[in-house]
Amino acid sequence: MSGLTLDIAHAILAACLDGARKRGLKPVAVAVLDERGALKAAGVEDRTSLKRFEIAQGKAFGAIALGMGSRSIFTRAKDQPYFVAAVGTLAGGNLVPVPGGVLIRSADGTLVGAVGISGDSSDKDETVAIEAIGMVGLVADPGA
Repeated sequence: MSGLTLDIAHAILAACLDGARKRGLKPVAVAVLDERGALKAAGVEDRTSLKRFEIAQGKAFGAIALGMGSRSIFTRAKDQPYFVAAVGTLAGGNLVPVPGGVLIRSADGTLVGAVGISGDSSDKDETVAIEAIGMVGLVADPGA
C-alpha cells in the first residue's frame, strides 16, 4: 500500500466509533490523518464536548510531527517539558501530549498515518485506536 486510502481511513474511523460504543466510552471524536498530517477522515459523536475534535486531531498531529505515538510524547513531556512546549508552539498549538494519538504503520513498518481519539480517559481512547487500526490489517504504534 502506498499511503492511507480514503476507504481505509473511513474503515478506521468506523471501527473507532464502533469500538468506543462497544466499550461504553463517553462520546468520542476521532481524527484520521495521512502520513503528511492531512485530515483524511473525522467523526464526532453526538453529545461530545466542544473541543474534543481539536484534542483528537492534536494527538494525531503530534504523533505525526514527532514520529512517535502520543504515549511517548506524554513520557517525554514529563522528562523534557520545555522541549515539548516548544514543539507545541512550533506546531501552532496543535500538539496534545497525552495517550490517544497512535501512528499507523504498514506491515513493513512504513508510516502511513495516525489516529487521534478523545472523549474518555486517554488510556481508553488509545485502546480503541489500537484495536481499530488492527482491524483493518495495519499496525498500531502508540509509543511506549
